[in-house]
Amino acid sequence: MKFRKLELKMNFKIKNIRIGQPKFWLLLLCLGVLNSCYSFTGSSLTDEKTIQINEFPNNAPLVNPTLSQQFSTDIQNRFLQRTTLKGTKENPDILVEGEITDYSITPTTIGSNTVTNQNTGGVVQESQNKLTITVKVHYENKLHPDFSFDRTYSDEAVFNSNLSQSEIESSQVKIATDRIINKIFNDIVANW
Repeated sequence: MKFRKLELKMNFKIKNIRIGQPKFWLLLLCLGVLNSCYSFTGSSLTDEKTIQINEFPNNAPLVNPTLSQQFSTDIQNRFLQRTTLKGTKENPDILVEGEITDYSITPTTIGSNTVTNQNTGGVVQESQNKLTITVKVHYENKLHPDFSFDRTYSDEAVFNSNLSQSEIESSQVKIATDRIINKIFNDIVANW
């Protein structure tokens, strides 16, 4: 019964607001003012118009032959697709460059995944490996030099040891590099 009364009250109030009423126009004006005061992009890049992202060479002891080009292309795409910055090769407002300093696959402790062996009735634990990628980044903001930095970013992906090298390179490398690119992008664009 109470729910029905509340529903009728809400319907009554909504039906009584007309477009011609001053309350409606005041509400619309307030929303417009609030929208113009706050940017929903959250970007700290205000005056910057151009960006140059150089190739990230792979200087890791263990070399994945496609990593350098794939990482460089992915980071360029992230900035060009998710910001209003335009790519340039001459006198950019923002310069991003760096190198891949580590690419390693190491065994981790035995994982918690268990498989029951039907032949012996015993429990077999699967081992896992960890892929680690580290990237050193130099960011230079020519319009706001105090935002510039040199940082090292690292991420990892844990996977079952039964994956082939091609499966690792097609899926796990993408996971780790996407996370690194997210961190770099957030540090530059959101200035977190």
